[in-house]
Amino acid sequence: MSTIYKRPDSKYYWWASQIKGRRLRKSTGMTQKHRAEKVGSHWDMQIALGNLDVLGFAEKKHTLMDFMNYYLNLISERKSDSTYAITKGVLKKFKAYIVEKGNKSLSDIKVRDINGYIDWLECSPKTKKNHVNILSLMFDEAIRDEKIKSNPSRLAMLPKVEKVVRHRPLNDADLSIIFANSGEWELYYAVLLHTGLRAGDAAMLTYDNIEFSRKIITTLVRKSRRVHEFPLSDYLISLISENKEGNNPLFPILFSTMKNKAGETVIDERVLHYRIGIPRKHLQMILKEANRPKATLHSFRVTFNNLLLAEKLTIEDRQSLMAHSSSNTTSVYTHPNLELAREYINKLPTYSSGDKRVRNVSET
Repeated sequence: MSTIYKRPDSKYYWWASQIKGRRLRKSTGMTQKHRAEKVGSHWDMQIALGNLDVLGFAEKKHTLMDFMNYYLNLISERKSDSTYAITKGVLKKFKAYIVEKGNKSLSDIKVRDINGYIDWLECSPKTKKNHVNILSLMFDEAIRDEKIKSNPSRLAMLPKVEKVVRHRPLNDADLSIIFANSGEWELYYAVLLHTGLRAGDAAMLTYDNIEFSRKIITTLVRKSRRVHEFPLSDYLISLISENKEGNNPLFPILFSTMKNKAGETVIDERVLHYRIGIPRKHLQMILKEANRPKATLHSFRVTFNNLLLAEKLTIEDRQSLMAHSSSNTTSVYTHPNLELAREYINKLPTYSSGDKRVRNVSET
């Protein structure tokens, strides 16, 4: 609602209003109140139509760079370190694109700019989709903050994501070649193949997780957020040294922790992700040099499942042994028949760095 008033330092009547917390004041240029009121009514209509430019009150444009910095600080305060790191990486790329195309205000970013960014990125379609999703969260925050009215990421044209089998199962020939050339990664590959653990969970094992007397590994599976007990095969027992202190990591090159904001020791996901790339690239190099199809560390988990299937283990037992994700809160989960499960694990084929396949270690 506007008002018309007289100022002691002016012969004219002044008009005053307020929009989105912003105070607007302007001289009507009229000395007679009834004429000033007519001018004020006209300006009220312009405000209702959103024509602030006509009145010389063009809304200040918020620079994209300023808002991205604000949003990144917000993420650092409200979200996890991992979310912050991912968001920071995406915004760094988006900033580079914006600088290349010319700095713009937040409200100037249109759907075509997001489409241009998608084309500019040199990564897989799935990664491009992840970039757009993170930008969309930022623009949603800008809408809540009344900086913009619509989210340009919502209508962006995402590239087609082709479904590919990234984690192909490994056959006998693959495994023979891999373990013959595994080098320092023999134990790591063996743990992946004979426990079905995910690469990150296996990388964070310590000797505290291994109970040699019961031949089990007890560890937190991060995806299911539960502590699981896994049977250890005789083959793995033969590879793991029992002369190490409990808190020592099984794979020191991969193991990575950090202090969070609360001072607690937690997994440093960024560093872990980078370090896991070392045995993954070694695996892929071995296969490439042998002219074998590409595979990933997760291929060991897929192969573990297929080997158990070949031994006619039921789907329920295979799900238990592979610690499939669950919405349950953290609790210790043990296979209902651990000894029977170990019998199946001991039947799985084993491979040594000497390229000698052993069908059952306990029989040799």
